[in-house]
Amino acid sequence: MRHKIYDFLLSKGISEGTAAFLNMMVLLIALLIVAFIIDFITKRILWKISESVAKRTSTNFDDILITNKLPRNIAHIIPLIILIEFVPDVFTDYLDIEDIVEKALKIIAVFLTLSIARSFFSSVRDYLKTKNSFKDKPIDSYIQVFMIFGWILGIFTMVAIVTGISFFQFLGSIGAASAIIILVFRDTILGFVASIQVTINDMVRIGDWITFEKYGADGDVTEINLATVKVQNWDKTITTIPTYALISDSFKNWRGMMDSGGRRIKRSVIIRTASIHFLTPEDIERLKKIELVSDYITEKGSEIEKFNSAEGIDKSVLINGRNLTNFGVFRKYLLTYIENHSAVNKDMTLMVRQLEPTPQGIPMEIYAFSSDIRWKNYEFIMGDIFDHVLASVKYFDLEIYELGMHIDA
Repeated sequence: MRHKIYDFLLSKGISEGTAAFLNMMVLLIALLIVAFIIDFITKRILWKISESVAKRTSTNFDDILITNKLPRNIAHIIPLIILIEFVPDVFTDYLDIEDIVEKALKIIAVFLTLSIARSFFSSVRDYLKTKNSFKDKPIDSYIQVFMIFGWILGIFTMVAIVTGISFFQFLGSIGAASAIIILVFRDTILGFVASIQVTINDMVRIGDWITFEKYGADGDVTEINLATVKVQNWDKTITTIPTYALISDSFKNWRGMMDSGGRRIKRSVIIRTASIHFLTPEDIERLKKIELVSDYITEKGSEIEKFNSAEGIDKSVLINGRNLTNFGVFRKYLLTYIENHSAVNKDMTLMVRQLEPTPQGIPMEIYAFSSDIRWKNYEFIMGDIFDHVLASVKYFDLEIYELGMHIDA
C-alpha cells in the first residue's frame, strides 16, 4: 500500500521526488484521520462502559475515576499504538523524519502514561478523602511523592529516547550527579520525611487548630501536602508553612483541648490591697444574707468562735485570734458560684486562687474550663462569669484596681 500511490503518480509523469513527497503526505493524512476516528470511537465506547459500570456499582470510586478523566486518557492508547506502528510505512522514503517522528511519538507515550497515572492517583486521593478515617491524613503528600517519582522516571525515559541510549545506561550515567539531584529536591525530600513523621506521630491532622508563632499562623489546618501546610487564620487569611517545619520547630496544637470537652478560662481581677479587712460581727451578719456563702460563713464563724473561746483570745481587738476577711469570703463566694455555673465543666480543674501581690493590688484568678469549646460560646461564657464577678465585688466592701482610679465599693 505504501508504494501504490507513489507508482500511480509516476505513471502520470510526476517526478520521483514529488511523487515520494505526495505519497508521504497522503499516507500521513490518511493515518491521522484513521487515528482520530479510532480515538473518537474508543473514547465513546469507554465512556459508555464506564458510565454503565458506575451506575451499577455501589461504590463511588468508579465515578471519581470518570471525573478525573481516566477512561478518556486510556482511550488515547490505541490510536497512539497505531501511529507508532504505521509511521515507518508513512516515512519509508524519509528515514530522518521517521526517526524524529518515532521519538516524538514515544515521548508523547511517556506523557500519556504519566497522565493516566495522575488520573488514577488523583482518583485514589479523592476517594480516600471521602472516608472519615482518611479525612485528616496528609493524602496529598503521598500522592505528590508518587507523581514526583513518576515524573523523574518519565523525564529520564524521555532523555534516554532523545539521546538514543538505553534507559538503564542513562540511569548509570547520572549516578555521579546524585548529590546535585538531592540538593535540587532537598525540600521535597524533607517534606516527604516530615509527612511520614507527622502521620506516624499523629502531630497534625487536617482540621486541627494550631498556633505557629514563628510563621504567624493561628487557625485551622486546611491542607497538608508534600511541601507546605496551609493554615486558615481566624481573620480568614492563609498562612503557608513548610511541612518540615512541623518537626523542626515548636508549635501548639489545640486538638487536646478540643478533644477534652473543655476550654480553659484563666483570667483575674486585681483587688486593691487597701480594701481588704477583717469582718466585724455586723459585716458577718450582713454577708450571711448572700445565699452562696451563708452556710460557709455560719459554719466557719462557729468554728472560729469555738477556737478563740478555747484559746481565751481577747477579741476586743479584732486582729487577735482567727478571723474571717472580706477577701477570703469573696474568694469562697466565687468558687461556689463557679461550681454552680451551668456552663462550667465540673469534671476538670476548677479553682479560684489568690496570686502573688503586685504594685497594683492582689490578683484574684478564676481557673476553670467551659463545657462548650466553640469560640463564640466560650467568649460568652467567660464574659458572663466576669460580668458577675465585677458586679459582686461591692457587696464584699472590696475595690477593683483601675489605672489612675479605682471602683469604690
